Amino acid sequence: MEIILGIVALVLIGGYIWYVTLIARRNRAREALSSIDVQLRKRHDLIPNVLTIAQRFMEHEKELLTEVTELRARAMADYNPDDPAAVKSHIEAERSLQAGMMRFFATAEAYPELRSAEAMTKAQDTYTEVEGHISAARRFYNAAVTDLNNAVEVFPGSVIAGMASVKPMPFYEVEEAARAPVNAGDYLK
Repeated sequence: MEIILGIVALVLIGGYIWYVTLIARRNRAREALSSIDVQLRKRHDLIPNVLTIAQRFMEHEKELLTEVTELRARAMADYNPDDPAAVKSHIEAERSLQAGMMRFFATAEAYPELRSAEAMTKAQDTYTEVEGHISAARRFYNAAVTDLNNAVEVFPGSVIAGMASVKPMPFYEVEEAARAPVNAGDYLK
């Protein structure tokens, strides 16, 4: 009888330790997501300034400026960080905004007056710096999500996670276009 009680006690202690580990990993993933959101807020705050500077020079690009503004509004929408589907939707909105800004900066290259404007140069440098911070925060988030997902998807973690309502979180991956190799010939045209 004592052996059975000892085994039950070990299972309960092991389950509790696994539960605490799952919660700690989920909280670390939430913290990492919050760090990304802080950096994204900096980008969101910078975009109107960049667009205002560019608007004076890019009169024929109203559609692009409107598109970036709409993408920014979509990316700034509130979401539930505890809902993996909402997090995934938020990540997709941010990826769309990043792609829109890449198109914007590529189009801005066709306007020499804009490229040479000191305010635009500073804004673009600041944007590049913020993107670097976002990239670092994304690496931290993906590492935390890897730890969480491994703990959630491996037995007995899958059972304990189910009882504790801890779900795997989505990774913050880069756009497919960013993974493609760079063709220098495209930039020499």
